[in-house]
Amino acid sequence: MKFTTLMASAALALGLAGGAYAQDKTKVGFVFVGPVGDGGWTYEHNQGRLAVEKEFGDAVETVFVESVAEGPDSERVMTQMALDGADLIFTTSFGYMDPTINVAKKFPDVKFEHATGFKQSANMSIYNARFYEGRAVIGTIAGHMSKTGVAGYIASFPIPEVVMGINAFTLAAQKVNPDFKTNVLWVSSWYDPAKEADSAKALIDQGADIIAQHTDSPAAFQACEQRGLMAFGQGWDMSSFAPKAHLTAIQNKWGVYYIKRVQAVLDGSWSSGDSWWGMKDGILEMSAFNDRIPADVQAAARATQAAIIDGSGHAFDGPIIDNEGKERLAAGSHLSDKDLHAMDWYVKGVQS
Repeated sequence: MKFTTLMASAALALGLAGGAYAQDKTKVGFVFVGPVGDGGWTYEHNQGRLAVEKEFGDAVETVFVESVAEGPDSERVMTQMALDGADLIFTTSFGYMDPTINVAKKFPDVKFEHATGFKQSANMSIYNARFYEGRAVIGTIAGHMSKTGVAGYIASFPIPEVVMGINAFTLAAQKVNPDFKTNVLWVSSWYDPAKEADSAKALIDQGADIIAQHTDSPAAFQACEQRGLMAFGQGWDMSSFAPKAHLTAIQNKWGVYYIKRVQAVLDGSWSSGDSWWGMKDGILEMSAFNDRIPADVQAAARATQAAIIDGSGHAFDGPIIDNEGKERLAAGSHLSDKDLHAMDWYVKGVQS
């Protein structure tokens, strides 16, 4: 485990200030579930950390720990950050939820922010991005470009965030091809390149000619590149790993949120809250489209994105039938945020 910290020497500060005490910096910590070089989820969270440094300069000091296992290990890391003087700590994976709650209780003067969870307290906020909006965009592309009408989806854990992404992807593809199917393989990990590559190969052998994922390494793209097939990125533009296979990626621009929340600490306005931002807020965007996507398909994908941003469209418009034949939503309406947060079912066409 690597602990990286950017600290100014107190002696140097005194020397530069002519003997006056330098103003204390606001210390911001980040707990990462994967390596900062994963090319996906953690990489982009770390880009957000770097954006904080660029925005605030010497007023802020950041620290991070990467590849922290969800569970007791994360609680120890958070505790140490608080003991080391962190004023604000971001914990960036679903499995950090209970550990963050526990540590927040022990350090009521420290502010905590937990990504993708649902528990909060007076000194613990929760935040997330509407990833499903990006899944609708890539689903539109998949519906147009899949020749078999079957996609493979490499999934991490069956939590609502992941389930709603699978469903949004499938529903968007079915607007193009009503018979479209999505085969899902669960790897029970956020980052395991070997499992992700093996899963991609297995899904391809089952008839999928296009691969989506809610895992963090580029290994699946490399498998698709070898087979001459297509794939979508997760968290960041992964095209450098598979320039032919990679069609586009959902990019998570966490710096937009991190800068706002650090500013709130600096100006004394921070309070616990629940933020769920989407494309219109600038926290999600699509990477450049691969030239192998035909112009009309690119236009259809951009139309899906534009409708989501301006509110004229929604990833979960009715009617929606689940994969057991039950109507989950009538025509003329769309699922509420409450329904999305509780999603534990799959739409018609999903095989999990």
